[in-house]
Amino acid sequence: MALLQISEPGQAPDPHQRRIAVGIDLGTTHSLVASVRNGVAECLPDDKGQVILPSVVRYLPDQGRQIGQEAVANAALDPENTLASVKRFMGRSLSDIANPEKLPYKFASQEGSAAKGMLSIQTVQGLKSPVEVSAEILATLRYRAEDTFNDDLHGAVITVPAYFDDAQRQATKDAAQMAGINVLRLINEPTAAAIAYGLDNASEGIYAVFDLGGGTFDISVLRLTRGVFEVMATGGDSALGGDDYDHALADAALASMGLQDVQVDLSAEDKTRLKAAARAAKEALTSASEVTLTWTHANQSHEVKLSRAQFEGATAALTARCMSAVKKALRDAKVKAEDIQGVVMVGGSTRMPQVQEAVAAFFGKPPLNNLNPDEVVALGAAIQANQLAGNDAAGDLLLLDVIPLSLGIETMGGLVERIIPRNQTIPTAMAQDFTTYQDGQTALALHVLQGERDLVVDCRSLARFELRGIPPMAAGAARIRVTFTVDADGLLSVTAKEQISGVEAKIDVKPSYGLSDDQIAQMLQDSFTTAEVDMKARALVEARVDGDRMLLATQSALNADGQLLSTDDRARIEVLMKALRHTVATAVDAQAVEDATEALAKATEAFAAERMNHSIQKALSGQNIQSL
Repeated sequence: MALLQISEPGQAPDPHQRRIAVGIDLGTTHSLVASVRNGVAECLPDDKGQVILPSVVRYLPDQGRQIGQEAVANAALDPENTLASVKRFMGRSLSDIANPEKLPYKFASQEGSAAKGMLSIQTVQGLKSPVEVSAEILATLRYRAEDTFNDDLHGAVITVPAYFDDAQRQATKDAAQMAGINVLRLINEPTAAAIAYGLDNASEGIYAVFDLGGGTFDISVLRLTRGVFEVMATGGDSALGGDDYDHALADAALASMGLQDVQVDLSAEDKTRLKAAARAAKEALTSASEVTLTWTHANQSHEVKLSRAQFEGATAALTARCMSAVKKALRDAKVKAEDIQGVVMVGGSTRMPQVQEAVAAFFGKPPLNNLNPDEVVALGAAIQANQLAGNDAAGDLLLLDVIPLSLGIETMGGLVERIIPRNQTIPTAMAQDFTTYQDGQTALALHVLQGERDLVVDCRSLARFELRGIPPMAAGAARIRVTFTVDADGLLSVTAKEQISGVEAKIDVKPSYGLSDDQIAQMLQDSFTTAEVDMKARALVEARVDGDRMLLATQSALNADGQLLSTDDRARIEVLMKALRHTVATAVDAQAVEDATEALAKATEAFAAERMNHSIQKALSGQNIQSL
């Protein structure tokens, strides 16, 4: 009898058939899609031969829309309905928008949506969230890929800034789902660039990836060894990019025209034209030493000459912010500038001369520019997608990415116990055992947090859930194992399991869309500048928790077996308990609380021994050797 071949469900009948997988760089200013064809990663063009798709969507009154170059061409005519740079709004709430007066949009907040508080923009077609706008861009890239290969898309690797938090990453996955794209993986943009450079140049050693795009800045330090890409540290600023350089140059131009006071009165059309003029001047100053910026306002044309020196002066603070993040990333990786073998430049904004010069001066060597900075991220994502789709059976690429901020839970006293430290390689799963605080406690409230500070109030709340059904036990007897699992996309799930009874609770963290633009970078900065204060605060809280626990245990013992003490001994213990309560309530130094706790512990040692003897005598009362 002949053996018939039956394919696995969902698999192609031909095991050698190639799956169509692409890499997508969903950028602030523009987006690209790339794929590996004939063993080489290349960006896919549209029907006009353009590989770059401007990340701009214009909504029309007839329910139609324009995407890309066509939307850009009409931006000045219809600025309120032409949405650009929405990547900066991903995972953000209305209260997180800085300087909204400089933007031509009418913002709103969808409080009743599943993603509570998610920012939205009012258009002629109603409220549009950044997720919906991004989905339009992603769908356009998907159609481009499917038209190129005349086949359905198996999946995509989508890149995100290294400093995107859980909310921003989840928003990106939501946008891909709306666009009908199967996300094979989210990877950090600097890591994608390193993949492209590492494979193209067979590079090995420690490299820095300097990624300055239209809306975000990332710096990553990576060790490349025989196809293994290990991210040693990552840093950056989720609210720093080419858009900020455009705004700074626009402000400088208005000041030179003597019009700096008209900002608040500008119409949406004025703001759009001003930003476009500033961006054109910025790009021209890359090769020219002086340009003329022309702008029309109130039916009057204004012109001003701007030099490269003026531009560099107006944006010096922005460049300094970039280099400050670079220094922090090197400290985290425990390397010096001279240890870096090469600096990979990614993002169109790295073309600015002042950025190139600052990087060269800091590292003592010219940066690497032999790949197109606009395309390198998409190319690296395509290489990773090709492998994840199973098309590159011989591929030996191993990608070890990291999470940008520590993850932990709240413990007694409002402290944060870190379970996964920042810059931990992902995917990962780490666990820690906890216990109950009170006798007979049958439930545990878990508060999941993200950040670098020691106190809950200084960190970002991600989720809350409860573990119920714990068998009643003495305080400290239960053993609850809390496991944090971060997948390859950097998304978190948390499990709590009581080890004796087996009761378990789990939550997939679906964060609310509402982290402020500067909060991630500020968390790290605060953790460095307030480390000593945090240590003292943590020590004091821990000492107070220990003191309260000692008081609770002593009072419980007195209630149960106080008759075993003489009047003088009991009075002495009660004096020490009163002193400890006062110290716990008023002390500002952990040592004072620890001393008072120790004093009570020593005073109750004899009482504890007497209770033990009494319990044994009670248990043996009426027994004989034979019955025992």
